[in-house]
Amino acid sequence: MKNIIDNIKKFRELKNITREHIADSLEMSLSGYSKLERGEVELTVSKLYKISEILEVDISQILNFDASQIFNVTNNQIVNGVKVNEQINNYNDIYKDKYIRKLEEEIERLKK
Repeated sequence: MKNIIDNIKKFRELKNITREHIADSLEMSLSGYSKLERGEVELTVSKLYKISEILEVDISQILNFDASQIFNVTNNQIVNGVKVNEQINNYNDIYKDKYIRKLEEEIERLKK
């Protein structure tokens, strides 16, 4: 469960969404949402669905997100003396490109 909560926080931060915004969208107090993000209260399936909608990501992305593939690939070019497969870097570039496009779309939406 800790990984799921960590992933929610990572997506929230990546998308530059505040705790306040998510708390308001969930009709929770900021304190209540902060407790959820710290793992002090139970995350229900219904809240997970609502959070995925707010973050505009699939639940599977929240459940399976591996930040190390995004943030640590360039720092870990050699694993056990063998160069990391270029496909990992390509995946990283694809994810970054998708994220940048998503941010650009959001900027355009906000300008309107």
